[in-house]
Amino acid sequence: MRIRFSVATVSLSLLGASTFPPLPVYAQQSSAPQQASSAQTSSDDPFIWLEDVEAKRSMDWVNARNAATVAELTANPLYQTFYDRIKAILDSKDKIAYPEIVGNSLYNFWRDAQHERGIWRRTSWSSYASANPDWETVLDLDSLSKAENKTWSFRGADCFEPEYRRCMMYLSRGGSDATEVREFDATTKQFVRDGFKIPEAKTGVTWLDDNALLVGTDFGSGSMTASGYPRIVKLWKRGTPLSSATTVLEVPADHVGLFSFSGDAGDRRYVGLSDGINFYENTQYLYDKGKLVKIDKPNDADFYLVGDQLVVYVRDPWTVGGKTWPTGSLVATSLEDFMAGKRNLQLVMQPGPRETINGVSATRDYLLINVLNNVRGELRRYHHAGNTWTFDKVPAPDLGTVDVVTTSPKSDRYFFTFTNFIQPTTLYATSEDGKVSEVKQLPAMFDATGLVVEQLEATSKDGTKIPFFVVHRQDMKRDGTNPTLLDAYGGFEVSNTPYYSASNGAVWLDRGGVYALANIRGGGEFGPQWHRAGLKENRQRIYDDFAAVSQELIKEGITSPQHLGIRGGSNGGLLMGVALTQHPELYNAILIENPLLDMKRYSHLLAGASWMAEYGDPDKPSEWAYISKYSPYQNLKAGTKYPKVMFTTTTRDDRVHPAHARKMAAKMESMGIPFYYFENTEGGHGSGVTNAQVAKETALTYVYLWQQLGGS
Repeated sequence: MRIRFSVATVSLSLLGASTFPPLPVYAQQSSAPQQASSAQTSSDDPFIWLEDVEAKRSMDWVNARNAATVAELTANPLYQTFYDRIKAILDSKDKIAYPEIVGNSLYNFWRDAQHERGIWRRTSWSSYASANPDWETVLDLDSLSKAENKTWSFRGADCFEPEYRRCMMYLSRGGSDATEVREFDATTKQFVRDGFKIPEAKTGVTWLDDNALLVGTDFGSGSMTASGYPRIVKLWKRGTPLSSATTVLEVPADHVGLFSFSGDAGDRRYVGLSDGINFYENTQYLYDKGKLVKIDKPNDADFYLVGDQLVVYVRDPWTVGGKTWPTGSLVATSLEDFMAGKRNLQLVMQPGPRETINGVSATRDYLLINVLNNVRGELRRYHHAGNTWTFDKVPAPDLGTVDVVTTSPKSDRYFFTFTNFIQPTTLYATSEDGKVSEVKQLPAMFDATGLVVEQLEATSKDGTKIPFFVVHRQDMKRDGTNPTLLDAYGGFEVSNTPYYSASNGAVWLDRGGVYALANIRGGGEFGPQWHRAGLKENRQRIYDDFAAVSQELIKEGITSPQHLGIRGGSNGGLLMGVALTQHPELYNAILIENPLLDMKRYSHLLAGASWMAEYGDPDKPSEWAYISKYSPYQNLKAGTKYPKVMFTTTTRDDRVHPAHARKMAAKMESMGIPFYYFENTEGGHGSGVTNAQVAKETALTYVYLWQQLGGS
C-alpha cells in the first residue's frame, strides 16, 4: 500500500536508538490534564498531577530534575567528548542520503549543522548516482520555522500522481505526532494559496483526485476514538470549507481509528479505508465511485498489491476455497477475481520453522520479501507468471539485515540496504533488469578491528530457547568485568535485527564495552506465534526471557551484575521498568526511554487504549489481575535496593505520555530512591528534533552508562 514519505527513521541507523512501537504516525498532543478514570484518582495516585503535560507545576518539576541531571552528568569529562563525537556523526556530510522515489525524481530529507531542522530536497536519478549529487531544496524547515515563529518538524508528504506536483505536507510542532497538514506545490516550492489546509490534529489524508481528499481528523466533539484517533473519514472537495465535507464512513468510538490509504496495482490506482478494530485487526474497504466494497480477508491479515495480484499475509490459519493456509504463509490471487467472489489462491511463500516474513514491498512487476532466517536477513524477489510464483534471491552480503528503502509501482527499480553490527550500512540500487549495484557505503564511524559477533542462546523459565547477539573484542576476557549493554524490545511483533550504530560503536564499543541484543518473545523474529506467545496474560514470558538472557551473559562470564546495564524505549521502556522491579539484583544501570510504566492508567493516556490488544484492559478486574503483577509503577517498593536508573522522555511525546516517566521518578523520589531524569522539550516519541538535541541526550545517556558500569 502507498505510504506517504516519512522521516520517522531518520538518524536511527546512526544512533541505534531503541525501537519504538509501530504505531500509526497520526497522534495528538494534549496539554490539558488527562482525566483520571473511576479506577484511579488523585486520592490513590499522589502524582497524577504530573499528567498535566505543560502545567506550570509539572514543568517546574521537570525543569528542576533536568537541571540536576544535566549538572551532574555534564560535569563528567566524558560528556563533552561524547557530545562532540556524536554531533559530528549526525552532522557528517558522509551520511547516506536515503532516497524516496517520487515520480521521476529522488527526494531526501536531510539534517546537518547548517540545517538543524532539515531540508526536503530532490535530485535526478543520474545525479544521485554521481559522487556529488546536485540537490535542489524544495522546503527549508529552518527558514519556515523562523518565518512563522514555530518549531516545525517535517513529518512527511503525500504527493498526488502522476505529476507529483501537489503534495499534502505534514508539519509537526516540536516533533509530536500531531500535525498541521497543508497543500504544497512541489514545482513552485510554495504552499498553495487557498489550498487544502487542516489544523493541528491527528490527521490522515489521501488524494481521491486532484480536487478532492479523503480526510480523517478531529472534526469536533465525538469525532475521535477512545485511543485518540479519527473515527470518521470525510470527502472534502476543493474550494469548499472543511465543515462541508461529507461523511464516507464512521466507526465505533472503541475501535482504534479509521484511516484512508491508496495503492497501485497494474495500471490502476486504488483508494480505500481501514477500520482499525484493535491494534492487530482491521476491516478494509476499497472506495470506488462513491461506494465502499469490503476486502473479504481475515481481519488480522495484511494485504499488498502487485500487478493485478492481491497478496495476503496470513496470521491465523485461513480456510478459504476448500484449503487451509497456515500461520505465516503468504498467498495471492487476482484482485479482480477476489473482489468478484472467486477464491483461487496460490501460495507465494511458506516460511520454514526458523524463518519469518519480516517485510513485504512491491515494485511494478515484483514482490520483494524480506525474510529472516534465525534473525539473519535475506531479500527475495518474487514474480507471478501464469499460475505460479517464482523467486530469486537478491544478491546481498550474509549475516546481517536487509531492508528495502524505497520502491515505485511504476517501475522495477528500487533501493535496499545491508547492515550488521560491525559493517557500515551499504545502500544498493536495483535496475529494471534486476542488476544490483552499490550506491554508497557509510564510512566507518568507529574502529571495528578485532570486534566479533556471536549468536548465543539462553533458556527461559519455560524451557524456550531465546537467541541473542553479543558484540565484543576478540580478546575479551570472560572474567565478569566487562561493561555490557543489553538492548531488547519484546512487543508488537517488532523484530530486533543486527544494525550498524555509529554512536554505540564510537562511545561504547570503541571504549571496550560489550553490546548485546536479545530476541525475546513478543517480537516478530520467528513469526506471529513468537509475538502471540507474550500477549496479555502471557506477558510474563517476555520478562522471563529477558531475565534469562541477562543471567546467561553473567553465567558465560561476559559480565556481572556490577557491570551489566540494560536499555529499552517505549514498550522496551516497560520491559526496563519490569526488570527494575522484578530483578534489581541483576543490573547496575537501567536506561528507561519514553516508557510505559503505569499500566493501571496507560489506556487512559493519549494513544494507550489502542494497545489493549497487546497488554489487556486494566479496567477489567480479570485482566488487571495479571497486569498488576508486573506494572512497574505499582510494584515499586520502598526499602528495596535498586540500581540508580535513568529516565528519558520528551514533553512533546504524544504517543506514550511523559507522565509514565515523570510519575515513576516522582514515586522513587518520595521513597528516597536515587535516579537521573531528562525530559527534552522537543522530540515527540524520540529523543529530539535537531541533531544538537539528539546528541545531547545521547551523550548524557552514555555518560550515565559508563559512570554506572565502570570505565569512566
